[in-house]
Amino acid sequence: MTIQTQQLPVAAQAKIGEKAPTFNLPSTKNLSTLEENVALEDYAGKWLLFFFWPYDFTYVCPTEIIAFSDHAEAFRELDCEIVGASVDSVYTHRAWIQTPRDQSGIGSIQYPIASDFTKETARAYGILDEATGSAHRGLFIIDPEGILRYQVVTDMNVGRSVEETLRILQALQAGGLCPANWKPGQKLLG
Repeated sequence: MTIQTQQLPVAAQAKIGEKAPTFNLPSTKNLSTLEENVALEDYAGKWLLFFFWPYDFTYVCPTEIIAFSDHAEAFRELDCEIVGASVDSVYTHRAWIQTPRDQSGIGSIQYPIASDFTKETARAYGILDEATGSAHRGLFIIDPEGILRYQVVTDMNVGRSVEETLRILQALQAGGLCPANWKPGQKLLG
């Protein structure tokens, strides 16, 4: 007896300087119905900060989610929207948002949280831990033309810096060569 197996296509991997992998994911954009997806194409013409965390209702993740939410207006002032994502369902996301912060919830968030329940997007962005099924802490900055300009992936135990992310976004928008430790207002190289 011959067993036939189907070879699944390999998803495109995210690469700096190339088009970011597309996504169209269920989200908390409409918290009451959970029927409004977020898609990469929704952010055409704007900068996008797209970041993943391993799981909802954990310890490090809420510190990042809340910190990015607290700075959402600073990103919007730079024409940058934020979308967060994990491999949890939109129902889990909604429950976490509706849980007060003093009870291990995240409360109201100033950007949509997407559900990559199928894990296809985390895989396409190269951050899926195939052994555990969780996403690593991946952060991606996508320019208004949909080109991936920055990515960082950290250990599961290390949260990301909002201030450094804002600095990187400003450096990418500066339009020139930015030396180490460059800050907005400083000279560019060349």
